[in-house]
Amino acid sequence: MNDSLSLIFISTLLANNFVLATFLGLCPFLGVSGRLGTAFPMGVATTFVMLVASLCAYGLNLLLSYFHLDFLRLIAYIVVIASSVQLVEMVMKKYSPALFRALGIYLPLITTNCAVLGVALFQTAREYSLSQSLIFSFAGGAGFTLALVLMASLRERLQLANVPTLVQGTALSLILAGLLSLTFMGFAGLGAGE
Repeated sequence: MNDSLSLIFISTLLANNFVLATFLGLCPFLGVSGRLGTAFPMGVATTFVMLVASLCAYGLNLLLSYFHLDFLRLIAYIVVIASSVQLVEMVMKKYSPALFRALGIYLPLITTNCAVLGVALFQTAREYSLSQSLIFSFAGGAGFTLALVLMASLRERLQLANVPTLVQGTALSLILAGLLSLTFMGFAGLGAGE
């Protein structure tokens, strides 16, 4: 692929946002986006895992292709993702125990976050170079963080509004997610090269 780094970044961040355009990573998007205080750190942790997974996936892909072991690609990616999530958990538990408790079950669930696995699989399928892979994963994580922060901001704001009881809770969250997704569809022309 011969995509420029800026096109990959803008396209992945906005037009092909993992959460709002391809609908990957919806579990933490709906679960952690209740408060801005937990949404942003979760986005940063996921971005870090995406970067590590992308870097390792690039190297693993070269190694597995060289030895004609392409059938091991998926399991190798999952092992790398699980290991990097463990690293994030240990660091967060040591340096921010309150945040570690606030994120709860959603922090270890980064391991099963399909957006993280999607980064590794998409970059391999698109045959990105190392620099393209890193930009792609950083933009994917930044887009994930953007989606979490936008959703958390809207949900916090609506806690102060007079919302009919019929749409409070899950219904309102799903309506907000749909509206955010529709707004990001406006960026679809930016990703014409993807």
